[in-house]
Amino acid sequence: MPEQHPDAEPLVLVVEDEVLIRMAAADHLRHCGFRVAEAGSSAEAQELILSGLKVDLVFSDITMPGALDGAGLALWLGVHAPDVPVILTSGVTSSLEAARQACNNVHALMPKPYDYDGVVAHIRSALSARA
Repeated sequence: MPEQHPDAEPLVLVVEDEVLIRMAAADHLRHCGFRVAEAGSSAEAQELILSGLKVDLVFSDITMPGALDGAGLALWLGVHAPDVPVILTSGVTSSLEAARQACNNVHALMPKPYDYDGVVAHIRSALSARA
C-alpha cells in the first residue's frame, strides 16, 4: 500500500449499503476535494481498515444489513481506530438517538435525507477537531 503523505487530502470512508446514495455522497465529497473510499457494509469497512487503509474519517449509515450496523461499526472503530472520527446518518430517528447514547467517538449524527453541504461542514469540523 502506498505511503500516505501528510499534505494529502483527507481520506473519507463512506459506508452505505444503498449504492446510489453511496455513489452520490462519494461523488460530492470528491468534488469538494476529499479522497474517498467506499464500502457497502460494515464488514467491508472493517476489511478495508484491517487491510491497512488509513482513513481520516468514517461517514456511515446506521441501518445496514449484516451482523454489524453503523453504530456497531462506530463502536468497533472506537477500539481498533480510536483516533478516527465517525459521522453517522440514518432515516430512523430512534437509531440516531441510540447511537448518540452508545458511541462516544461519533462526532455528528445526521438525519436522512441529508444536505450534502451539511455533511461536508461536519466532516471539516471533525477533521479540524482531530488536528
